[in-house]
Amino acid sequence: MNQFTVNEKGYYGEFGGAYVPEILHKCVEDLQQAYLDIMESDSFQQEFQALLRDYVGRPSPLYLSKQLSERHGCKIYLKREDLNHTGAHKINNAIGQVLIARRMGKTRIIAETGAGQHGVATATVCALMQMPCTVYMGKTDVERQFPNVKKMEMLGATVVPVTSGNMTLKDATNEAIRDWCSHPEDTHYVIGSTIGPHPYPDMVARLQSVISKEIKKQLTEKEERDFPDYLFACVGGGSNAAGTIYEYLDNENVKIVLAEAGGKGIDSGYSAATIQLGKIGVLHGCKTLIMQTEDGQIVEPYSVSAGLDYPGIGPIHAHLAKQQRARVLAITDDEALKAAFNLTRNEGIIPALESAHALAALDKVEFSSSDIVVLTLSGRGDKDMDTYLKYMD
Repeated sequence: MNQFTVNEKGYYGEFGGAYVPEILHKCVEDLQQAYLDIMESDSFQQEFQALLRDYVGRPSPLYLSKQLSERHGCKIYLKREDLNHTGAHKINNAIGQVLIARRMGKTRIIAETGAGQHGVATATVCALMQMPCTVYMGKTDVERQFPNVKKMEMLGATVVPVTSGNMTLKDATNEAIRDWCSHPEDTHYVIGSTIGPHPYPDMVARLQSVISKEIKKQLTEKEERDFPDYLFACVGGGSNAAGTIYEYLDNENVKIVLAEAGGKGIDSGYSAATIQLGKIGVLHGCKTLIMQTEDGQIVEPYSVSAGLDYPGIGPIHAHLAKQQRARVLAITDDEALKAAFNLTRNEGIIPALESAHALAALDKVEFSSSDIVVLTLSGRGDKDMDTYLKYMD
């Protein structure tokens, strides 16, 4: 275990833990005791790896972007999670968690979703495994991610629009937890990111670590070394970022750059730059950095990207930022949109708005000509077309 992995109590340094209502204590404790044994078993790994290969379409390509490489004067590879079945990295975690839930005897699945990609991924896996699925989604996100809502319904999931608070990801998570409290015996809550009570942050990071395992193998083939000089990823709750960096946490030769949602600017009052603006607190079952007022009330986050407007951050990323293992950059809406249109028009790849934040972060780092950079394209931009069309020239 290195200093950046979770300890036996579920903490990354001072961040993490399991802060849950008494009614969920047994659910969470059962999961804590079961998840590693299940994940490390031969039967789980055989089924999980077969589905990743034959159903998801892994390994996802590692693509050398000529135009980005020329523009930044180094080699920039894109890890193409946008090419997975369902169009994002979320499917890796959804398959793993539903397999775990099934082995634990759970018969019903619930999930929260912001941009809809995790909801679609969970609904997809539940259709595959014929399990009932309920997805909670903020009403604001239901409206701006309408095609994903229809996909989930077509897949057989029940989508519940949440009308409390800002009607976005935080509020959807609150409702999912309420549901879980009402049905603790038969229900597994598939959390989509590296947030929530232990063991969720570690479990999600381990399931997504397939990304960095593939990067090591693919770089060895392409560059005759298994590590890059830089890793870039966007970070909201932090699942694609955790998967991208997992195998490299203790390799000091690899610099980690995370892009969070600066919204209209970190001082504008319209931002989701949690690491820049957050203070330590407890939200959705873990101690982490949270955007909050002086008296501890949650500050409503804002981002043009539905998948990044969360007022907290995965405890692993809070710890990495505090230890200065990761450099975290706040990217504005305008910077992300500009980067998205640049990749679309010069490379023929329409990225998800979340991934566009990572692309924009490239402009804020000075590279040397020998540098090898890997940037994870966490998802494709189909779901964001309405937003992109509003900003088209």
